[in-house]
Amino acid sequence: MSQTSEAPTLATERLIAAAQELAAALDRVVLGQRPAVETLIVAYMAGGHALLEGVPGLGKTLLARAFAACLGARFSRVQFTPDLMPADVLGTNIYDAGTGSFRLLRGPVFTDVLMADEINRTPPKTQAALLEAMQERQVTLDGVALGLEPGFFVIATQNPIEFEGVYPLPEAQLDRFLVRIEMGLPAPAAELDLYRQAVAGTLVGFGEYGGELPGPVLRPGEALALRQAARRVHVAEELLGYLAELAAGVRRSPQVDLPVSPRAALALLEAARASALLEGRDFLTPDDLKRLLVPCWAHRILLTPESELEGFSPRQVLEAVAAAVSVPH
Repeated sequence: MSQTSEAPTLATERLIAAAQELAAALDRVVLGQRPAVETLIVAYMAGGHALLEGVPGLGKTLLARAFAACLGARFSRVQFTPDLMPADVLGTNIYDAGTGSFRLLRGPVFTDVLMADEINRTPPKTQAALLEAMQERQVTLDGVALGLEPGFFVIATQNPIEFEGVYPLPEAQLDRFLVRIEMGLPAPAAELDLYRQAVAGTLVGFGEYGGELPGPVLRPGEALALRQAARRVHVAEELLGYLAELAAGVRRSPQVDLPVSPRAALALLEAARASALLEGRDFLTPDDLKRLLVPCWAHRILLTPESELEGFSPRQVLEAVAAAVSVPH
């Protein structure tokens, strides 16, 4: 059954309220990471998947677990390692001697929220096992296509500073992630609050006596409705032209070797629409597109070797393009 047929019909006002309630609940658990929280929710509402990038100890796993808990969704975590095989993720058919037939042993991919932890630590063959699942919402085992959950959502993590024993994600795999979320250190006030909660024994995910994950903040069926909420947002014609100009600006940039594709532009459009809902609006603005430009496109473009040697970064290039393109009024 399709997402559309299973998701309840909710008023736009309720979708906005549900998204904001979800953000507030996560904000209380994952302290000092509001930008990451909001971008993760945006990726979910836009129907995509998210890549969390940051050094150890910032709360990537906690954010993924708390997100699934607040949705009231089933959660599976797979630790990606060099010896992980595709069958360890997807599942396999095993012979049952008692019945004399094969039976399907489903892998962790058959869930609502899948955390692919340290995805760049496994070889390309296993990384590629997720491609079909992420794009088609199905997996193929022994020639049989098996559908995944309608709200299937992948949160992958990777450490950006490790180079030994890792397998960088190829462009085709990166393109499957709607956004890449760069998690940084929390603000000093938020970090101090984190220490206070640790002392009080209420810090979620810390130590034997830490606090528990929150319960669901959404009503039954609302998570699935939220998964396709971005399509409720109105887009004016001039904003489609603005999006096209942003894409053209990246393609014209002398610093860019691999520019953004039409699919990347569509990803930005859907993410921006979801962001508008999270901001409490049912219409798109230029700021929505600019706000999601780096999370949606920075991991999709490749710079020329000369530009990298000169110290350019994808963020700098995208911000320069955004500054150069005229904003519609």
